[in-house]
Amino acid sequence: MKTAEMMTAYPAEINLDRELLARAVDALVACAQACTACADACLSEEMVAELRKCIRTDLDCADICDTTARVLSRHTGYDANITRAQLQACIQACGSCRQECAAHAQMHEHCRVCAEACRACEQACTELLAAID
Repeated sequence: MKTAEMMTAYPAEINLDRELLARAVDALVACAQACTACADACLSEEMVAELRKCIRTDLDCADICDTTARVLSRHTGYDANITRAQLQACIQACGSCRQECAAHAQMHEHCRVCAEACRACEQACTELLAAID
């Protein structure tokens, strides 16, 4: 990914550690992709009706991760309060999705992979939030 390279190329000051920020954005993008793919895989399962909550949680998490990555990629006119609130929402979404996917992980490999991506994203966002606070 080009995230770290873009963070380095940003011409003005960034109030956060650029490497930490780049790692969080990369984790967010990876999680959004995993959640989108997991939701799609759930739709292909025979027992799709039992996976409705998982699908919904996957799609919510993917949207929130995507939005968070976009917010973290903009630095002009930075507002720490918006960033903090967005990270908190993302940590919650990733935790909920991780738990839901983990409940299906023994039956569905895509849910196991998604739960791991959510765990990694939750951790990256928590580390970044701690750096802001």
